[in-house]
Amino acid sequence: MLQRGIARKLTAFGVAASSFVHPPKSNCHASPRENVCSATQSGRSRWNGTGEGGFSLLELMVSLAILSLVIGIISTGMMQIMNVQGTIKNRTEMHTGVRNATELMQQEIGQAGRISLPASVTLSGTAGSQTATVSSTLGMFPNMYLNVDAGDNYETVQVNAVGTGTITTTATAGFTFNHTGAPVNVSGGFATGIVPPDSCTTSSGSAYCFNQTTASSYPNGSTGSVLKLYGDINRDGNILYVEYTCSPGPPSAPGYLYRNEMLFDAVSKTPIDARMVLVGNLLPNPGGTPCFQYQTASGNSGNTYVLDVAVTLTVQTQLQDPQTHQFQQETKALLNVSPRNVFETWELDTAKYLEKIQPMPASVTALLQ
Repeated sequence: MLQRGIARKLTAFGVAASSFVHPPKSNCHASPRENVCSATQSGRSRWNGTGEGGFSLLELMVSLAILSLVIGIISTGMMQIMNVQGTIKNRTEMHTGVRNATELMQQEIGQAGRISLPASVTLSGTAGSQTATVSSTLGMFPNMYLNVDAGDNYETVQVNAVGTGTITTTATAGFTFNHTGAPVNVSGGFATGIVPPDSCTTSSGSAYCFNQTTASSYPNGSTGSVLKLYGDINRDGNILYVEYTCSPGPPSAPGYLYRNEMLFDAVSKTPIDARMVLVGNLLPNPGGTPCFQYQTASGNSGNTYVLDVAVTLTVQTQLQDPQTHQFQQETKALLNVSPRNVFETWELDTAKYLEKIQPMPASVTALLQ
């Protein structure tokens, strides 16, 4: 009834009542922007043009397969990159460790044999006296040579004994000149700054000397596995004694390179412990090559000089290579490392400037044990 009443009123206004009462079945119309829908014969509408269409099961399965393939390719690439990075990291750590060790050894071998006093020293004494007072006896030892004074009063004396604030010369005639607050310094170098080997073969028969000189005997000297040196290696006036001990092991249980340092006048040698490890994962060198080899020469003083040192170290990585699952190995060789202070002392020896040839301190001889 309501609809009929509304229809009569609409008719009065000239509007067709059928268009209101019975709207067309198709509610789709053309729009300048988009097609909202389209009529179907069954009376249902299918949305299109709005991105809301669905996928079939086959389409979904194909998409998942392609996605899985892409993820697999990316994962494989990432694993390969991680393995390469692991390889590079292993080799870098191994190379850095052995490089740092050899650089330190090269520096200390070069400084071996250097002699100096830790502080400025003055001396006062009278001519003919064997004893004089000094402002400091640090760094002094019996049999060393000292340069006293300058100009016309310059003289070189050999110390016979070191006391508390005094030194005694070996010359029975005593000092040649009077000295009052005269400067004291040292010159030359230690002939045995690199302690020469006593024998040039190891127990296995591998030679660790390029040539064998028998000018002097040095019991407990350097060997193919132990390098012994001393001198003012830090250029700070303090004489140090240093031992490098090469103790390699098999790949299943690699060894170590140790560095043991102490003052030259230490009462006893410090035992080797884990704090002294300089290089880990140390292996035997190829062909049985010793870790340390020496080139020696003799001088007019009767001393044996080590003029060149060769260092050979073989190491392996801490971890296995992630690609080959093997330990990587590297051999580092330093050939002809010259202890320049020892070499210069040898040149003084050949020129017969024997008062410039500083002897091995008795305390260092004791540390060789």
